[in-house]
Amino acid sequence: MLEYKGYAGTIEPDDGLFIGRVIGLRDVVTFEGSSFAEVEQAFRDSVDDYLAFCAARGEAPDRPYSGKIPLRIDPELHRHAAVRAAAEGLSLNQWIARRIAA
Repeated sequence: MLEYKGYAGTIEPDDGLFIGRVIGLRDVVTFEGSSFAEVEQAFRDSVDDYLAFCAARGEAPDRPYSGKIPLRIDPELHRHAAVRAAAEGLSLNQWIARRIAA
């Protein structure tokens, strides 16, 4: 996986080339190259081109993630997590974020 300016890209081999796509966007942003160095540069160029295109149109670029996760869980699991968070002196949000990071 590639990362640049908060965007992530995946690459796959395809008939002697590396084909990639910026993931996590509603928009389609692709790139390709014949070597890893070339595809990595193409990824960065594609992200820069996408940001410039959005700026030229006066539109905000799509961002991969907002940092918000709507989550529905069993009420008993919710209670258990809230109790564990409180026992560790953390908010439920902090506790969940730490568990995901671990």
